Amino acid sequence: MIDLLSSLATWVVPILIGTILIHGYWAKVDVFAAFIEGAGEAVGMVVRILPYIITIYFTLDLFQSSGALNLLIGPLQGLLSYLSVPKEVVPLAIIRPLSGPAAMAVVLRLMEKHGPDSLIGYMASTIEGSTDTTMYIATVYYGSVGVTRPRHSILVGLTADAAGFAAAVAVCNAIFGRG
Repeated sequence: MIDLLSSLATWVVPILIGTILIHGYWAKVDVFAAFIEGAGEAVGMVVRILPYIITIYFTLDLFQSSGALNLLIGPLQGLLSYLSVPKEVVPLAIIRPLSGPAAMAVVLRLMEKHGPDSLIGYMASTIEGSTDTTMYIATVYYGSVGVTRPRHSILVGLTADAAGFAAAVAVCNAIFGRG
């Protein structure tokens, strides 16, 4: 069964590409031109958002390096310890709703320092997969369609992020860590 799944996984991307090409041919779409146009738009978007990503990453790094994060986490250390939340993953919980690439940089830094097979490594990757870039999504999508009153959607998104963080910590502790 594992061999069949492995074999199938190897063919997923080629089948997807083939399906897109066949559909484009039947729909009489110049797939190559559409791809080039989309790639050009993506480059423009990267150039537009790169300063924000760098700013968020730099600010978080400054926040950590200056000791301000430790001042924030310090009073919460007892609660974090009681809940079995390693203080090393708290910055990830803060940055993940703001920026995916900056959060990935935090995950990579945690992996380099603690190792991918450590409790913190498992927890960081699980948090990365179980939360979303809520504020970034709201900014981009609401800005693109002109939504000026998001109402409760941002609160719901951040609540879902907090639930994902809590679930990731609980599951990783139950499976890999301190029970």
